[in-house]
Amino acid sequence: MKPWRRLARAALAAVMLAGVFAGRAAGGECAPDRIDLRGPWGEAHFRVEIADEPEEWARGLMFRREMAPDAGMLFVYPSPRRVSFWMKNTLIPLDMLFIDRLGRVRAIHENARPHDETPIPGGEDVLAVLEINAGRVAELGITPGTQVRHPAFRGRPALWPCRP
Repeated sequence: MKPWRRLARAALAAVMLAGVFAGRAAGGECAPDRIDLRGPWGEAHFRVEIADEPEEWARGLMFRREMAPDAGMLFVYPSPRRVSFWMKNTLIPLDMLFIDRLGRVRAIHENARPHDETPIPGGEDVLAVLEINAGRVAELGITPGTQVRHPAFRGRPALWPCRP
């Protein structure tokens, strides 16, 4: 085979391989700042901040004046528990998705009102809570039973696990 053909084939192989890796990255490999949701309604992806310490759980999205449409905050607990939220000092309306240890949305609370101190119960056995802008659940059609993929569910019997 002529040297230029070897070079052309090597270059083509490199381009194809780069495309495979780019496709994997674009296709949603797990990352701490991204959460993926899927269900009969389709798929959605959000960029998230993680709250996994007591101080972060307490502050949450308080005092924020805005949040990008495809952004959110993921509250992650060390083990499943009963959770309840409120909107004290929260300036933007939110939708809340309560997620179990399998990465399944168990309950949804839509349009939590800013400054409302009424408890919003999430139920039992909640491992994580995703807060997104109010109206996104209805807009996307997200329902209980939706599967969630995020590294927080890695090493657990997740319904939609991260690839190793």
